[in-house]
Amino acid sequence: MNNVVLANIFRFLGLILLQGLVLKNIGEGWEEFPYLFVIIYPLAIILLPLRTPRVLTILLGFVAGLLIDGFYSSPGLHASAAVFMAFCRPYVLKALEPRNGYNVNYSPTAARWGFGWFMRYSAMMLALYLFFYFSVDAFTFVYLGSILLKTLVSLITSMIFTLIYQVIFNPVD
Repeated sequence: MNNVVLANIFRFLGLILLQGLVLKNIGEGWEEFPYLFVIIYPLAIILLPLRTPRVLTILLGFVAGLLIDGFYSSPGLHASAAVFMAFCRPYVLKALEPRNGYNVNYSPTAARWGFGWFMRYSAMMLALYLFFYFSVDAFTFVYLGSILLKTLVSLITSMIFTLIYQVIFNPVD
C-alpha cells in the first residue's frame, strides 16, 4: 500500500474520531444559542486525491456520514449531507480550476494550490454540506432564516477549525 493511500486512511479515521469524540461536544450547553456546530470531518472527502473515482468519493462520503451518524444518533442526516457534498465535489473543483488545470496526482490542499484557493474550495464544500444538512434536519424551508443562520455560524466556526487543521497538519499529498 503506498503512502498516499495510508495517509488518506489515517486522515479519514482521525477526522471521524475527532468529530465524533471531541467536536460533537462543543455546541452542547448553549441552548440559548442553538446555531453553533463545528463540522470538520468533511475534510476527509474534501482532501481526497483528485484522481479518486467519483463513485469511490461518494461511497466514502456515505461511510463517513454513517460513522458520524452513529456518534450523533442522527440516522442518515450526516450520511445524506456527505453524499451530497461528495456528489458536488467535481463541480466545485471545475468551477475553481486554475488556468493551467490540475495535476490529478495530488490532493487539493493549501500547500499545492495556495491558501486562498483552498479556503475558497473548502468554504464552498462546507457551505454545501451544512446547508444540505440543516435543510434535511428542518425538513421544510419554513425555517429558511434559521437554516441560513445555522449554516453561516457553523461555516465560520468550521472554517476556523479547518484553518487550524491546515496549519497544524499541513497535508501535502
